[in-house]
Amino acid sequence: MAMASSSPTPSSSTLTLTIFLFALLLSPLCFASSPPSRSQQGPRRFKKIYAFGDSFTDTGNTGNADGPAGFGHVSNPPYGTTFFRHPTNRYSDGRLVIDFVAESLSLPFLPPYRSISKGGDGSHGVDFAVAGSTAINHDFFVKNNLSLAITPQSILTQLVWFNQYLEDREGCREAASGGSCASAFKDALVWVGEIGVNDYAYTIASSVPWDTIQKLAVETVTAFLDSLLRKGAKYMVVQGLPLSGCLPLAMFLAPENDWDDLGCVKSANDQTQAHNTILQSKLAGLRKKYPDAIIVYADYWNAYRAVMKAPSRYGFSERFSACCGTSDSPYNYSPFATCGTPSARACKNPSQYINWDGVHLTEAMYKVVSDMFLRRNFSQPPFSSLLSNKQWPRQ
Repeated sequence: MAMASSSPTPSSSTLTLTIFLFALLLSPLCFASSPPSRSQQGPRRFKKIYAFGDSFTDTGNTGNADGPAGFGHVSNPPYGTTFFRHPTNRYSDGRLVIDFVAESLSLPFLPPYRSISKGGDGSHGVDFAVAGSTAINHDFFVKNNLSLAITPQSILTQLVWFNQYLEDREGCREAASGGSCASAFKDALVWVGEIGVNDYAYTIASSVPWDTIQKLAVETVTAFLDSLLRKGAKYMVVQGLPLSGCLPLAMFLAPENDWDDLGCVKSANDQTQAHNTILQSKLAGLRKKYPDAIIVYADYWNAYRAVMKAPSRYGFSERFSACCGTSDSPYNYSPFATCGTPSARACKNPSQYINWDGVHLTEAMYKVVSDMFLRRNFSQPPFSSLLSNKQWPRQ
């Protein structure tokens, strides 16, 4: 779906909500690298996945004590109870989009880089995503006195980790210097989850202009993607930012007159839409620069909007309230009693809820979104075209 050609400018109050809420969503997640069942196994078009992003994609590079302030209880029940039956440091009751992507390709769940750096198995890919991660380098926030309780990792940190992985595990000594590592990408899918909302969140109530953050965040992500493509990446999926104004935290903080046609926070949704519009234009430039690579844009914003417009079509009965939270607060969400704390409770039917903990989504919603990316028309070009252009590797 095409995004609007103009970039709406959200109000400062909205911006504050949207971003603050996302900073929270990007904290610790655990991992579980269970292999697919035998019924799922078969010829693999890709042998591995390299994943990057924030807490929507992180499978365990952060934990309770490592992420930013806000959601510091993801190592506690009821996180992870739907699928894994125990907390796995994923911000959900179960699997994330990247988990469903791995399953669709008959690959095991991706282990986090920090487990690989300690000797874990990364033969089928690695997750470099970090909860709380920013697009802009951490030094920017330090220089602007915005580093309090902020996760120091950025997308550039993930690039440093990836370079180290390529050198240690793939034997590519040219990785850090920007050289080609084509053999490491031959049968690899690069999946870049959403990244950038924390940048806005960390600058709330500061003197840093909104458009400055937008410019720096998109430029940094574009440079990151360019680095991967220069190293030899051929098959890449880049997620846009989601519909942040429909998250319980955003609505909890919203002023009374800032609502859109969905009943969500208009300024927050305008902000992420504007970001995505510019990101897509940058991806178009990268496609021209690297014509042999297939770069897919996964339209998180419109996929989320489609579900919000017709939730029952996708199996949901609750659009706005969080499944896990406190019932005496609006939208079952309170920043003082977040999921995983003793006073919070989880609903009995998370599969009917879109939102899990006020910011992050349920496994059921992640499954719907992943299906929209992989099998429906919410990726440009379609993910199926990427698969059709990928030759089967030699087994």
